[in-house]
Amino acid sequence: MSADPLHRAGTPQRGKTSPPPSGSAASLIEVRRSARRRRTVSAYREGDRTVVLIPARMSEAEERRWVNVMLDKLAAQESRRSLGDTELAERAARLSSQYYGGRARPASVRWVTNQNTRWGSCTPAEGSIRLSHRLQGMPEYVVDYVLLHELAHLLVPGHGPDFWRLLEAYPRTERARGYLEGVAAAGRLPHPPAERGE
Repeated sequence: MSADPLHRAGTPQRGKTSPPPSGSAASLIEVRRSARRRRTVSAYREGDRTVVLIPARMSEAEERRWVNVMLDKLAAQESRRSLGDTELAERAARLSSQYYGGRARPASVRWVTNQNTRWGSCTPAEGSIRLSHRLQGMPEYVVDYVLLHELAHLLVPGHGPDFWRLLEAYPRTERARGYLEGVAAAGRLPHPPAERGE
């Protein structure tokens, strides 16, 4: 066993602290390795930091993969704690500031229950953005993508090249679109036949 106290069994090793992938709620990620931890990985928020606990034997590639998995899990848990309209509007303002230099300024941002074929909509003349209640409970990066999509419509009408150029600033655009396409496809799948006796 190593004489280094950080490498003794049971003593967590503090890993590097680094900026998270864009779209994450926390500003820093700290990976802590533990020789006592064999297989499990866990994560929690600690102020503005996300702490990810992993086994000491994990490779750097496994660490990166698990950090992303745990960030997505935390984001989904946080998203399930339903944001009210006020929090949604604050989130839209933060996203506009971060990705569009604050140029997209909606007059209102709110959840609606009458959008079953769209994830969101925008009325540029009124400056209003509406998100489908079906997004509630989805990962944070997905909700952020839909907000950014609708904010972009305040700056560029339609879905032309200028519009998509705006969305390129958000690094999780393709991932969020894939997630939403998967949800939509799953909704179109035929339901399996009922079991006998049901």
